[in-house]
Amino acid sequence: MDRLPVSSSNLASVGYDEVGQVLEVEFRHGGVYQYVGVSPTVFDELMAADSLGSYLARRIKPRYPYRRVE
Repeated sequence: MDRLPVSSSNLASVGYDEVGQVLEVEFRHGGVYQYVGVSPTVFDELMAADSLGSYLARRIKPRYPYRRVE
């Protein structure tokens, strides 16, 4: 999955597969994770958030299953 660099102290890049509803996040301190079942609306909210890391921690990590991919 292609990821785009983001301006965040915690996240390095973010990618999204709308068909599969998979969010892929690369963390600055290592690790790439995929979150499954993330709707396009939630992805848009993440990308528009003032703090991507805080939004991810509050709204995505506790609600969606994930797996480490790298």
